[in-house]
Amino acid sequence: MKKRITIERTFQAPVEDVWELWTTKEGIESWWGPDGFTTKVFELDLRPKGKLHYAMTATGAEQIDFMKKSGMPLTNHTRGWYDQIVAPERLLFWQTADFIPGVAPYDVETLVELFPGPQGVRLVLTFDAMHDERWTQMAKMGWENELGRLDTALAKRRK
Repeated sequence: MKKRITIERTFQAPVEDVWELWTTKEGIESWWGPDGFTTKVFELDLRPKGKLHYAMTATGAEQIDFMKKSGMPLTNHTRGWYDQIVAPERLLFWQTADFIPGVAPYDVETLVELFPGPQGVRLVLTFDAMHDERWTQMAKMGWENELGRLDTALAKRRK
């Protein structure tokens, strides 16, 4: 059985806003990707078996340097598909990890669960571990950073 990683966060926002930022082109482009990267969505078909295609581009000096030293292009196109959509509480999708030099492409499952409550929306993000511990830690750090960016995007909507 594949190892899974879980990260939890609570956001002070309506569940509909959190859902929208996960499920729309404009929403994803506003926060997806760690600091020093921008994301452009090319296809987002929010239904079971619907496609997801986006490009993430390194724009920060540190990130550009990392990508170059790792032998990776500054822009990576990622393709995936949606598996389960239960608005506004559950989103299960897959992405193909095909950007790692020397590693055969493989699929990564990601589950987003939203639980509205009096303290805000609790988000539980669960995803497959990567092919090794180093890349799994980088994926976890990336998601933690991205969830911080999601919080910032949600705060901008409240103003």
